Amino acid sequence: MNVYELTRALVDIESVTENEGSLGNYLHAHLSKLASDSGGRAERIEVEPQRWNVLATWGEPIVTLSTHMDTVPPFFPSREDSEFIWGRGSCDAKGIIAAMIAAAERLLAEGTRNFGLLFVVGEERNSAGAAAAAKSPRGSRYLINGEPTESKLALASKGVLRFELVAHGKMAHSAYPELGESAIEALLDALEAIRKVPLPKDELLGPSTMNIGTISGGRAPNVIADSAKAEILVRLVGDPAPVREALVRAVGNRAQLNEILCIPAMRFASVDGLPTTVVAFTTDIPMFDGSWGKPLLFGPGSIHVAHTLEERISKRELTQAVEMYVDMVKRLLPRG
Repeated sequence: MNVYELTRALVDIESVTENEGSLGNYLHAHLSKLASDSGGRAERIEVEPQRWNVLATWGEPIVTLSTHMDTVPPFFPSREDSEFIWGRGSCDAKGIIAAMIAAAERLLAEGTRNFGLLFVVGEERNSAGAAAAAKSPRGSRYLINGEPTESKLALASKGVLRFELVAHGKMAHSAYPELGESAIEALLDALEAIRKVPLPKDELLGPSTMNIGTISGGRAPNVIADSAKAEILVRLVGDPAPVREALVRAVGNRAQLNEILCIPAMRFASVDGLPTTVVAFTTDIPMFDGSWGKPLLFGPGSIHVAHTLEERISKRELTQAVEMYVDMVKRLLPRG
């Protein structure tokens, strides 16, 4: 099965987050045969019932190629034209899985060993698979994490600081608003103050950005709202503490600001001679916490079409990615 055929086979297995079981079984079977034919080992590492990471190793892994099995909804199957393979997960990240497997086949055919493949669950929600893998490292010195970076080696990625903003009020009949306290008005006042907070910039990563992603609250148009909530996400470029403190000050006593998630901005290792970029999205890498080695971030495809109904990956990039993964492993093995 060539890299295009394997990409389509993987895309056609629905694996929206928390439903990765079928894809995990497929990859374990595929890699078990490859490992059996080449003196390697394939295993499933349980994350939770019906969800597992898949690991294949040849020798003692010094370099590990890794990406995630899960996708965002909605699922839609693959199709192909002369230039692209389309479908959910085609670039994020099933085409990358296929390219990594094809690179492993190439390396084994050339007699290269001491590397591994690690495919994890849950990246699109909470990186549960990476967190589980971090608890059972296998001695790898370098982790090449696959995400769509347009076939450039990412030097850094932004982090995430996510909050839930909750306001409480007092219900009353809307004809007599003086008898109540509107949680929605309190929430809007808090959001207005938050939007005025200046956010830090970084020379490499650029500016921090903020997104108010959801707003909910109230019971009916004729009822003064007794509760309201918003979800806020900041893309970090540096230390989260000043941002956190500034938002707390801005909100004051208007509402309650609950921190839900903090993922730091990251800097990555590089390989001489490869084109580079920086990315604004987050990855599994912080959850690995160095347990699988020094991280590198590289993959074919564009993040701008990931998570959309136009998700696709270039066949040319897929083919090139196989060669580049092979080259990266060969360069990193002597360092390890």
